[in-house]
Amino acid sequence: MSDQVRTGVVGVGNMGRHHARVYSELPGVDLIGVADVDADRAAEVAAEFDTAARDRETLLARTEAVSVVVPTRFHEAVARAAIDAGTDILVEKPFVADPDVGRDLLAAAREADCLVQVGHIERYNPAVIALGDVMVDADPIAFAARRQGPPVDRDSVDSVVFDLMIHDIDVICSLTDQPVVDVAAAGAAEGGHVVAQLEFADGRVASLTASRVTQERVRDLAVTAEDCHVEVDYMDQSVEIHRHSLPEYVATDGDVRYRHESVIERPTVETGEPLKNELSSFAESVRERTEPETTGEDGIRAVELAERIEAAAEGGSDRPSAEVPSP
Repeated sequence: MSDQVRTGVVGVGNMGRHHARVYSELPGVDLIGVADVDADRAAEVAAEFDTAARDRETLLARTEAVSVVVPTRFHEAVARAAIDAGTDILVEKPFVADPDVGRDLLAAAREADCLVQVGHIERYNPAVIALGDVMVDADPIAFAARRQGPPVDRDSVDSVVFDLMIHDIDVICSLTDQPVVDVAAAGAAEGGHVVAQLEFADGRVASLTASRVTQERVRDLAVTAEDCHVEVDYMDQSVEIHRHSLPEYVATDGDVRYRHESVIERPTVETGEPLKNELSSFAESVRERTEPETTGEDGIRAVELAERIEAAAEGGSDRPSAEVPSP
């Protein structure tokens, strides 16, 4: 393998175009070409980033690694074609629609010695990377994530859970290695707004909200730990750590008022583009033959939990209810 990792992009819609842009900018990476079922779109993106529009078979034969940025229902076919060609893959989230399909793909990839990375981009957000450093010395108790915004122009056949909430599912699961033992969820606005409650095997809990119908764009995560409370803003790429909280009531001129003081730490976050961090990490894994930061197993775990949340939103909980004795 040369020092230049030969890359390509299959599917150059809105997100795929950005994959092509970043590959064209990364040092040590050579964007060999792009492919899309829309030949005119492929030609347009190829011209924009000084590369070639190719058919999928030719692109897979000439590259060492490709981003698979097609609609979820086509992930399996494109990923399998890449593996058959011996090409490493980064598959955008959600990894697959069916976890069993994902496991079959990973087995084929191992047999072919192909790397599989899943595009859980928030793991490469500088604020989440900083949060990981904070959590080394913290013992989390609870997580609360919100990913909300107004309706968007782009069409998505993925549900709000698989399109939005799955980001926070992956981040929270990366902060605890415990399995989820109970899921409760509810939806509103014909599934456009979903709230989920998770309970982990060690007693930790998480609350997740995802919405396409909220008239404010919010992307944040709060972590409550034994000795601190951490707030992460994905958009601002900022982290705040609240410690030594001292709530008290104070009497002033006969009036009793509530006062709350705490120490707030704001660690320095080296801001940057998460997608650039993600694709740079992928290229490094390809070059060094190391396990990707976000693995296929991570992708399957997120899909399985998203499925449980959707089922719970339809039925109320995925824990079997106890039988109620007859009166």
